[in-house]
Amino acid sequence: MPCRMNVEFTAFEKDAKTPHKCLPMPGMLHNTNTIDKFKECDKKDMLNQAGKGIWDAIVSGEALESPELLSRFLLLTFADLKKYHYYYWFCFPCLCTPTDVTLNSGPIKIKDKFTADQVGMFLQAYDEFQGQQETYQGYFITVYSQGGFVIDNVKNMILYNNTHEIYFGVCDPSTIEDYPGWPLRNFLVLISHHWKGDLKNVNILCMRDRTRDGSRDISHSLVLSISIPEMKSLNECPKCVGWEKNEKQKLAPRFVNLSATMDPTRLAASAVDLNLKLMRWRLLPELNLDRVSGTRCLLLGAGTLGCNVARCLLGWGVRSITLVDNGKVSYSNPVRQTLFVFEDCVKGGKPKAEAAAEALKKIFPGVDAKGISLSIPMPGHAVPDSAIEIVQKDVKTLQDLVNSHDAIFLLLDTRESRWLPTLMAAEKKKIVICSALGFDTYLVMRHGVKSDVEEREPAPLSSYTSIPGDQLGCYFCNDVVAPGNSLRDRTLDQQCTVSRPGISYMAAALAVELLVSILQHPQLGEAPADSSANDEHLNKEFGCSLGLIPHQIRCFMSRFQQILPACRAFDKCTACSKTVIQQYREDGFTFLRRAFNEPSYLEDLTGLTQMHQETLDAEVWGFSDDEECNIMELS
Repeated sequence: MPCRMNVEFTAFEKDAKTPHKCLPMPGMLHNTNTIDKFKECDKKDMLNQAGKGIWDAIVSGEALESPELLSRFLLLTFADLKKYHYYYWFCFPCLCTPTDVTLNSGPIKIKDKFTADQVGMFLQAYDEFQGQQETYQGYFITVYSQGGFVIDNVKNMILYNNTHEIYFGVCDPSTIEDYPGWPLRNFLVLISHHWKGDLKNVNILCMRDRTRDGSRDISHSLVLSISIPEMKSLNECPKCVGWEKNEKQKLAPRFVNLSATMDPTRLAASAVDLNLKLMRWRLLPELNLDRVSGTRCLLLGAGTLGCNVARCLLGWGVRSITLVDNGKVSYSNPVRQTLFVFEDCVKGGKPKAEAAAEALKKIFPGVDAKGISLSIPMPGHAVPDSAIEIVQKDVKTLQDLVNSHDAIFLLLDTRESRWLPTLMAAEKKKIVICSALGFDTYLVMRHGVKSDVEEREPAPLSSYTSIPGDQLGCYFCNDVVAPGNSLRDRTLDQQCTVSRPGISYMAAALAVELLVSILQHPQLGEAPADSSANDEHLNKEFGCSLGLIPHQIRCFMSRFQQILPACRAFDKCTACSKTVIQQYREDGFTFLRRAFNEPSYLEDLTGLTQMHQETLDAEVWGFSDDEECNIMELS
C-alpha cells in the first residue's frame, strides 16, 4: 500500500479543499533554523501539548462536531537548503486509556459478519452519507436495524438507543490483516468519555475502502467487539504517546538527502536564489527579486568594467546578460578582467564578448549569457562609401540589442563610443547606467528616462529638493562640444586606460547596485534623484526600500571621497535632447552618417554653434584713455 498520510504544498493553503476520498488532518509544523535547535527541541513537551489539545476537544465536545480533531499530528523539521538535507519527525498523538482495552469477539472480516446483500446495502448507505458531507468523514456511526443500515455523524449518537445495533465506524489505514489502525485509539477515548455508561460492549467497524485490480473492495474491513475503561471521571489529560519510529525502527527522526537526485544546474539556481531570498526573509520583505532576475541587461564593453559588472549581476540573480565588444583577450587582461584566464589570450586571443559569456555560463549554468562581437560607429570616425553597408549592419544590430533589453550599461573606453547607444536608449526610454574610470577617479551615473507626459517647467532647485527622473541629464549633458575622435594623434600609452586596479571593482559594484535600487522604485527609471544624502531621505517613504537613488556617484580616491551630484538634462545636448532624438527618428542612418562624418553637424543641429558665437559676440574690448585694455563680459 502507498503512504496513507500525505503532507503536500496544498496543506499550507488557508482555504484548501480536501481531495475526494481523502480525510482532513489538522497538524502543526515546527521548523527549526539550525540542526542544533532541532535536536534540542523538547519532544515530550510538544507531545503533551498536542495530547492536551485532543483531550480538551473531547471533553468540551468540540471533537463531536469536528471528529478530525482526533487525528492531529505534529511535524518537527530542519531543512538544510544549501545541501538539500532534510530531517523530519512525525508525531501522531494518541491518548492512552488507564487500563487495557479488552477484546470480546473478533476481529472478523465484514464479509463474514454480514451477507453479500447486507454488505452491498451498507456500502450504498456509506456512499450516500459521505456524498452529503463537505469533506470525507473519518469517523461515523453505523446503525443496523431491520436488515438495513443507517450511516450518521458521530454527534448524532444521542438519537439512537440501545435497542439498535450500533457500530462505531473509523476509516482504517492499517494494512495488517487482524489489527486496526492508529486512528481508532483516540476514537475509543471519545467513546469512553461520552457513552461508556450507556454501552456494555462497543462494536467497532474498521472501514478499509480499497481498490484492487481496478475494482472497489471493502472485504478486508474488520468488525470487532471490545470493552473499554470509563474515562469520564478523569480530572486531567491521560498519558500521551505518538512519536514515530524511523526506517530502522528506532525512535529517531528520518533523514533524506535529495542533492544526489537533483539536476546540478537547478541546484545552482536554487542556491543563488536562496541567498537573495534570505535578504527578503530577514531584512526587506518588500524586496522585489523577480523584477531584478527578470531584467534583461545589455553590457556594452566586456573589459575591466564589463567583467566585474557581469559578475555582480550574477550575484543579484540576473538571468539574462548580453555582452558586446569588438576586442580580443590580450595577455594584460586576465589579471584585471575577472572573466578571462591565460588560455583565452593564446593564439591571438579569443573574442572578448564570447569568452566572457562562456565564463559566465561556467560560473552559473543557469544564466542566459550571450557574447556579440560588434564595432559601435562613433562621431569623429568617418564612414566612407565603401563601409556604408557594414556600418548600417552594425547600427541595426545595436538598435535591435537596445530594443530587446531593459537596462543598458555603458562600459566603453572612449567618450564618443557612448554617443550612439545613449541616443538609441533615450529614444526607446531605456534605463541606462554609465560608468567611466580615470586614474584615481570614477563616475557612475544613470541617464534620465524621458516621460511620456508633456514637458513641464522645471521646478527651482534647492539643496533639499530632488530632480525628477525624467528631467535628469545624460553622460553628454554637461558638455558644450560634440563628441569627436579622442584617439587621434594619441600615443600608445595615451590610448590605454590607466587606473588604479581597485577602482574598477568599486565602480562596477556601484553601477549594479544603482540599477537594483532603480528597479525597486515604483517609478523605475523615472525615480527622482537626491543629492543631499540626508538620513531622513533614506526612509522607505521616499519610494525605494534600499535607500535613496542618486543621479551620479563620483569618487576621488586620492582623498577617499565620494560625492553625489545631480544635474538636469541640457536642452542642447548632442545625445539626448529632443532635437537630436527627433532628427534620428526622421532621418535614421542618414542623420547618423552626417554625425559620424561632419565634426560640427551635431553642434549646428542642437544650437551649440550659435551659443558659442553668441558667447564670442558678448565679449567686448574697450580701451581707456591710457590705452589699457580691459575685457568686459556682458551677461
